Amino acid sequence: MQIPHFPEANHPLVKSLFHYSDQELLDLFQSHPEAGKYFTAMFCRYSPIVYTLIRHSARSPVQADYLFALTWRHIYYELGGLDLSDAASKETLTLQNWLINMTAFCINDLELPPTEAIHYSLQATSPPLWCYIEQALEQMPPVLRLMVLMAQTFHWSETRIAAYLQAEGEAIAPAEVANFLQEGYLMLEDKLPADVRAIYLGEDLPQS
Repeated sequence: MQIPHFPEANHPLVKSLFHYSDQELLDLFQSHPEAGKYFTAMFCRYSPIVYTLIRHSARSPVQADYLFALTWRHIYYELGGLDLSDAASKETLTLQNWLINMTAFCINDLELPPTEAIHYSLQATSPPLWCYIEQALEQMPPVLRLMVLMAQTFHWSETRIAAYLQAEGEAIAPAEVANFLQEGYLMLEDKLPADVRAIYLGEDLPQS
């Protein structure tokens, strides 16, 4: 298994952060939750180490890629409260050591589905983009979010989505589902950080 290459590492927004220390990136990530470039820069810096640890423990390349993404999702949610100079610790923790500990935790504790049940593609969705899409989904109205997930994750037709929603008490006709989906996609994109849209969707760089 080769260590995957992530094109976002070459994006100007990410490259401009390469000279920052780990502590500086962590501070910027924690103080600017509306920005995605700081987490993406940490991901690009440490993805080779994390992937190397994971690929030796997974049974298949598909499981390795999925566990890699799940690990970075776990890291993303834990980073917000991370203090590398925790007074309870006798020695200062480095970000690299903390990431290795988080990776080991995920390798040992996360239950992976069988290979044939995994539909995640590392080439299609890089872990930072996945984290921010998930965060954007959480901010959407429940019915819109459900429709987007049915269409994109399960590839349900508009008729099937309408039938499911009607069974759940939502009076939505199949013809309306297409409009709701369009609204959902636009809202999802709008809720992504501007720099994430620039890095992953090729939008113009946000003006500082």
